[in-house]
Amino acid sequence: MPELPVSVLPLIAFALVFDFLNGFHDSSNIVATMIASRALPPRLALGMTAVAEFIGPFLFGVAVATTLGHEVLHGQQVQLSVTIAALMAAIVWNLATWWLGIPSSSSHALVGGLIGAAVMEGGWSVVKLAGLGKVLVALALSPVIGLCAGYLVMKTVLFLARGATPSLNVFFKRSQVVTAIALALSHGTNDAQKTMGVITLGLVSAGVLPAFQVPVWVIAISAGAISLGTWTGGWRLIRTIGGRFFKVRPVHGFATQATSAMVILGAALLGGPVSTTQVVSSAVMGVGSAERVSKVRWGTGGHLALAWLTTIPVTALLAALLAAALRRWT
Repeated sequence: MPELPVSVLPLIAFALVFDFLNGFHDSSNIVATMIASRALPPRLALGMTAVAEFIGPFLFGVAVATTLGHEVLHGQQVQLSVTIAALMAAIVWNLATWWLGIPSSSSHALVGGLIGAAVMEGGWSVVKLAGLGKVLVALALSPVIGLCAGYLVMKTVLFLARGATPSLNVFFKRSQVVTAIALALSHGTNDAQKTMGVITLGLVSAGVLPAFQVPVWVIAISAGAISLGTWTGGWRLIRTIGGRFFKVRPVHGFATQATSAMVILGAALLGGPVSTTQVVSSAVMGVGSAERVSKVRWGTGGHLALAWLTTIPVTALLAALLAAALRRWT
C-alpha cells in the first residue's frame, strides 16, 4: 500500500466498514438455505464461505468496480465528502435493516447514497446517466432473472430426479458444498468490487490516482473486509431467508445456490452490480413455486420488495443530508 494523504483515510475506513457490513449482511444469502436444509453446521458453512469470498475478487476481474466507480459519476468532479456521505448512509441503512431482520440490498443502498450525495454537491451534471441506467437495469432485472431461473432449474432437477429414492437427498446435501462455494465466489466477486469502486473513485477525486484503475492493495483490503464480515454472520437474516418463504429441503438449497451463483457471476463478468439479497431471495421463491405456487409465502416476498423499493430513495435522501452537513463542517 502506498503512502496516502490523511484526507483519504476516513474514506477508506468508512468503505471497509461498509464492506464488512455487506459481508455480515449478505452471509445469510450464501448459507441460509444450506443451514436450513442441514447440509452443513452454521459455523463451518460460514468459514468455508468466507474463504471463497476472499478468493473471488482475485479470479474474475474488476468490471463491477469500474461500472460503479467510473461509469456512474464524473470522478474528477466528485468531492471526497460525496463518497463518505454515501458510505455513511449505506452503513446506517444496513444496520437498521439488519436489526429489523430485513434482507435489504447493500447495492441499492450504496447506489442511492452516491446519487443523493453527488446531486447535493454538484447537481445532476455530475451523474453519468448512461452508467446510472446500466446500474439500475442490472438491479431491476436480476431478481426477475433469479425468480425465473430458479423456477426452471428446480423444474429441471425434479424432472431428472423423477423416480429416485429418498437417498438422493444425500447427494443434494453434499452437492451444496460445491454450489455454496460457487455462490460465495460470485458474491465476493460482485459485492467486494462495489467497495473497490468507491475507494478508487475517492482516490481519483483526491488526486491520488491520475485515472480510474483499481490498485491491487484496494482489491486485497476489500476482499478481506467482506470475507471477515461473512465469517461473522448475520443470524437474523439467515432465519428470514432460510425459513420464512417455505420449509427448505436439500434439493431446494442446491437449486437455489446453483441458480444464484450463475446469475450473480454472469452479472459480475458483464460489469453489472446486482444485489445478492435480491437474487437469492427471488431464486428461493422461484425454486419453491416450481413445486407448488401456493408453497411460497408470497407475503414475505412482498415485504422484501417494499424494502428494496424504498432503499434507493431513503439512502439518497440521507446521503444528501449528510453531504450538506459535511460541507458545512469542513
